[in-house]
Amino acid sequence: MQTSFRPELLADPEIRDSERIIRTCVHCGFCTATCPTYVLLGDELDSPRGRIYLIKKMLEEGRPADARTVRHVDRCLSCLSCMTTCPSGVHYMHLVDHARAWIEKTYRRPLPDRWLRALLAAVLPRPALFRWALLAAALARPLRRFLPASGALGRVRAMLELAPPGGPASPSPVERPQVFPPFGRRRARVAYLVGCAQPVLAPEIGEATIRLLRRAGAEVVVARGAGCCGALVHHMGKEDRALRAARANIEAWLALERDGPLDAVVIDASGCGTTVKDYGWMFRHDPETAEKAARIAALALDASEILDRLGLPPVVREIELVVAYHAACSMQHGQKITDLPKRLLTAAGFTVREPREGHLCCGSAGTYNLLQPELASRLGARKIAHLERTGAAAIATGNIGCIAQLRSGTRLPVLHTVQLLDWATGGPVPAALAGRGGERPRRVAEGAVQPDPRLVPA
Repeated sequence: MQTSFRPELLADPEIRDSERIIRTCVHCGFCTATCPTYVLLGDELDSPRGRIYLIKKMLEEGRPADARTVRHVDRCLSCLSCMTTCPSGVHYMHLVDHARAWIEKTYRRPLPDRWLRALLAAVLPRPALFRWALLAAALARPLRRFLPASGALGRVRAMLELAPPGGPASPSPVERPQVFPPFGRRRARVAYLVGCAQPVLAPEIGEATIRLLRRAGAEVVVARGAGCCGALVHHMGKEDRALRAARANIEAWLALERDGPLDAVVIDASGCGTTVKDYGWMFRHDPETAEKAARIAALALDASEILDRLGLPPVVREIELVVAYHAACSMQHGQKITDLPKRLLTAAGFTVREPREGHLCCGSAGTYNLLQPELASRLGARKIAHLERTGAAAIATGNIGCIAQLRSGTRLPVLHTVQLLDWATGGPVPAALAGRGGERPRRVAEGAVQPDPRLVPA
């Protein structure tokens, strides 16, 4: 795409980088076929190609964002399906992230929108506050049916719909900074990102990941000072806060290397993993942090990737369960991890089925289902219908946001992939699956490390 940025604008390295991205777009339109909002709405401005045009005009003129541009950029899920489809290699993720930061700095949103965004940015990255918010939401949840489905109150209704009916989960012992030794010989030393929303919504996921890693021979370290990856505020354009969170993680994980080298930083929420793997780009213009950020980005691995490297622990249970695999957008489009989770599930003995339109987003997308509940609800219903048509008895995915979104619209158990792998290799049956699926013990190969169901040895 031809651009005409003034030299003084190109002196800004962020604009210069975005200009290079814009110039790679050839307006072929392949992205429109796989963009969820274009599929739903049929509006060119709600496609990646249309949004690139709006962002180009805004940045090229160096002007504040207008309501029209904000509306269409806000509707973008950042699912990154367009990047998988694009034959020209347009890095849309970096462009739309810059556009959101520009909007945050130059556009004054209506008061209800500002309040909601400020509330989400303050609460979601802080587990203690998030727990209190979910407790309040559980008490107010019965009132949701009296709220309209659209407008400002529609967003409140969406939050109540997504909130767990029983309130937040109790804090898990894995949240505290500590070292988990491997079961057997140590083959790797890894840092584990506990995160912010996941331990509040589903702490059993982190527990399953740590058990799996220990059976695979990894020493797992939860670092002091590590917390939210920064993704939630990053995708709302609150760049300073996102960089502070990311910088804290970088320093916390690098500090672990004083006691020995790290083989990986393991992340089991694919939305977080996409962001941590992008730390190098986020700090590319920061001379003090750029090298350290690139180091952490290179170490970052999804839980499925580290299990593939170390090898799946011995399968000790034969489980007859048909599982529909939902490929989280941040996994398949953001990290380009497509077949690996399915291969691991198959190796563990599960029958894996894939739904139609597997490339389309479920509507979760971080805070999208809270900020754009009408579109998110339509996408969620579409995704669930395809998953249920597979005839599977359960749904597996690799991202906590997808799990929360799908659970709100189906009676099928929705689990993280690691929970199923943990169960097959010696861990407890997931609570949502108790009484489902035939389970028989399998003889473990001689010399294999026996799985220990306990999280922390006595």
